[in-house]
Amino acid sequence: MSVTTFKLLIHMVADYSFFLIEVLAKSQVRNFPEDFQFGATTSAYQVEGAWNEDGKGPSIWDTATHANPSPITDGSNGDIAADFYHNYISDVDNMKKLHLDVFRFSISWSRVLPNGFSDKVNQLGIDFYNKVIKELLINSIRPAVTMYNWDLPSNLQKLGGWTNPLIVVWFADYAKVLFDHFGDRIKDWITINDPKEVCAGYGTNKAPFLNMSGIGEYICLKNILLAHANVYHLYDEHYRKLQQGLVSISIDCTWFEPASESIEDMHAARDARMFDWGQFAHPIFSREGDYPIELKRNIALRSAEQGFPRTRLLELSAAEVVNIRGTSDYFGLSTFTTRMAYRDASLEGMYPNPSFLDDIGAVIVRDPSSLHVQTAWIQEGPYAYYLKLFKEIKKLYNNPPIYITGNGLATDGSILDDDRISYTNNILNAVLDGISQGCDVRGYSVWSLLDSFEWTNGYTTKYGLFQIDFSSPERNRVPRKSAFIYKQMLKTRTLDFNYEPDNESVESEQL
Repeated sequence: MSVTTFKLLIHMVADYSFFLIEVLAKSQVRNFPEDFQFGATTSAYQVEGAWNEDGKGPSIWDTATHANPSPITDGSNGDIAADFYHNYISDVDNMKKLHLDVFRFSISWSRVLPNGFSDKVNQLGIDFYNKVIKELLINSIRPAVTMYNWDLPSNLQKLGGWTNPLIVVWFADYAKVLFDHFGDRIKDWITINDPKEVCAGYGTNKAPFLNMSGIGEYICLKNILLAHANVYHLYDEHYRKLQQGLVSISIDCTWFEPASESIEDMHAARDARMFDWGQFAHPIFSREGDYPIELKRNIALRSAEQGFPRTRLLELSAAEVVNIRGTSDYFGLSTFTTRMAYRDASLEGMYPNPSFLDDIGAVIVRDPSSLHVQTAWIQEGPYAYYLKLFKEIKKLYNNPPIYITGNGLATDGSILDDDRISYTNNILNAVLDGISQGCDVRGYSVWSLLDSFEWTNGYTTKYGLFQIDFSSPERNRVPRKSAFIYKQMLKTRTLDFNYEPDNESVESEQL
């Protein structure tokens, strides 16, 4: 038996106690706090379509998906997608039927500023988002806006994109346009969604698909932190008193569980967590600020071993540390999966070097006790792992308010999506346990309201509460079983593992 197999078997036995706790929890109906906020999330490139209508400029995903050969699994693109641009009224009506408190959506930078710069504001783009916001408010749904969800204007990428330090200024100029046009009604702003995935575009497999791993991600990392902080201070100094909103960043967090209780494996899991999300969370939310010590230590050591004259991590000055620290009004948490990590010196060199994965210094594997799901990168681990994530954020960052800004599961696309229902219930069970143990979790938004263009996976994976018929020009919407479950949950403000919607309702497609 290999060392890896042995470690994983031991961990499966340890997980059994978590399983028993979970079974007990599922035997009861659990209540959410009265002020708990339920929502759903989308992003502009993934659902809007209308990629070149009404003055919109091209984004890096327009450029990438129109390339030949295509980097997308099914050769598709977001030119039309779910066509939210032309269907937002009916989509808001469906949100109302779900009893949503909040709808989180992103604004397309290049729809508002076609060239990326604020000298040319596209009024038709402004008009579109004003109409969406108005429709939401008429239906008593709070609009929450993400400024940036990966779709950088192509013009700015020609100048280096997130690896150009001037992006800090360009992003603030863009944010000012948004505050000026929408800030009287938008009270919840996320500057950047899943910044790690933004930076992956300069290292691995996201637009703009620049293969400079181990260098590109860290240039992007510093610029994103400075850009976010710059916008936060802009709001503080010029808009907060009048507009009275909140500004945050949404960080994608994976819980990495040690494969055994050995010191080496616990350190491996800690390193993995700090590289995965601590790189962004620690400079913003920790008392001391700056990058996690694990990040600075590992990259410096590997850089020296590889012959670099200095660390590949762009260090933060003392003034930059102070400027970034504390620049968020809550912890925006995006979380989808869990993983296991361990140390194994015999596997040295399994990742390219230099590279982000090599710098972590840990072997990352799936938990063998997790359920197999449609999307390879997601696994449904024990609910206790998500509880550990909430408790770790509480411990490390002085228990900040947490809003889960995105969480979901891809399925095979069928209407009867029981696997998604089980997964969502699992996460929300952990949320309620976290709240009972003092974690300040205040809201949950499901990913996603609609089937979307899922980046390099194209339309091969389906996350929507509503199924989209992408073969139809009308892009017909059909509620999945999970939509009926979510509706009941929001209506009653309870988590009931035994609730089943009326079969006739599901079959009739009437939400």
